[in-house]
Amino acid sequence: MALCALRRLTLGLMCMCAFACLCMFTILFLQSRSTKPLDPAYIGDVYAREDSAPQTYCVDSIRERVHRTIFGKVFLKDIPVFQWHKHATLQEYERLKAYPGAHGWRGVTFQDLVATLSVLNGTANRLMFDDWSRRSRGSACICCAVVGNGGILRGSGKGAEIDRHHYVFRTNGAITKGFEEDVGSRTSFYTFSTRTMRNSIRAYARAGFRGPPQSKETRYVFLPDEGRDYLMLRAAVTHTAVKTGPDRSKTPPRYFGKNVTADKFKMYHPDFTRYLRNRFLRSRNLNTKFRDWYRPTTGAVMLLAAMHTCDQVSAYGFVTPDFMRYSDHYYDNAFRRLVFYVNHDMQMEMRLWQELHSAGLIKLFMR
Repeated sequence: MALCALRRLTLGLMCMCAFACLCMFTILFLQSRSTKPLDPAYIGDVYAREDSAPQTYCVDSIRERVHRTIFGKVFLKDIPVFQWHKHATLQEYERLKAYPGAHGWRGVTFQDLVATLSVLNGTANRLMFDDWSRRSRGSACICCAVVGNGGILRGSGKGAEIDRHHYVFRTNGAITKGFEEDVGSRTSFYTFSTRTMRNSIRAYARAGFRGPPQSKETRYVFLPDEGRDYLMLRAAVTHTAVKTGPDRSKTPPRYFGKNVTADKFKMYHPDFTRYLRNRFLRSRNLNTKFRDWYRPTTGAVMLLAAMHTCDQVSAYGFVTPDFMRYSDHYYDNAFRRLVFYVNHDMQMEMRLWQELHSAGLIKLFMR
């Protein structure tokens, strides 16, 4: 793609121009990620590894460039991004049940884990770009647009640019109808947890959000932070009702379409989410009584997952230092200021996006 070629030239110039700035960032970056909670076992900075070949051999990929930046000290190329049937072993369960929320399997029974991961048993469930061989059209590099829902996108006119990428990532209240000029219309990957998806349906219904996007190219990426996510995924794939929990129903879930198939679904590995928290977003919140509540935002996990799988990444609609100029979301009918909550550290995420942009690892849209 011409867009990819232009991106590679632009990123190369950015890297040279930003070298001096990166030196200034280095000490702050390493210090911000060296916070040591009182209980080192809680962090669990040891992860499963997978010896799998990359999907492309792009000479200018993020994986090839990251070791030349300050992020080379923390970046793992071989950590599993997704969990699937081979991970559902008793040994792995005993290891990961120590970690709560999105970072482990505490609160998930071994029976439910096996039942869910058993349906994620195909190549499409373990690879991000399961259709790349049909989509590449001779391109050596995978170019991704990762689209947050920030108000900075309103009036941006970035829609066509976003849609020209090979893949487009979106999350939560991902409204495109009526905003195509600014945010595009395609959705290749929709990232969510059951809680964030259902909360988005309730909160943004008036703005036009009725549920996850449905298209031939759309894949659904679960960020499991409760046992209910495992139950929801299995019910969706097997077209059966959710039998227990807050999503209990008498009929199969229809959030993803009536005839959705297993190859449409992926689920982040808890090791990957914990690694992102530990290596990239180790917030001071982990030293407080709210530490079990804390995790990177769904958008942050989406963007960092793209950085670990795509060759080139453009990020749109993420929080920037001038966030007070913009409404919370691009689809807000009236101005709403961005609110920071204790379960996330969005100011730390904002600094991280600036650092990744300065390092030439992502191209962050700013105004």
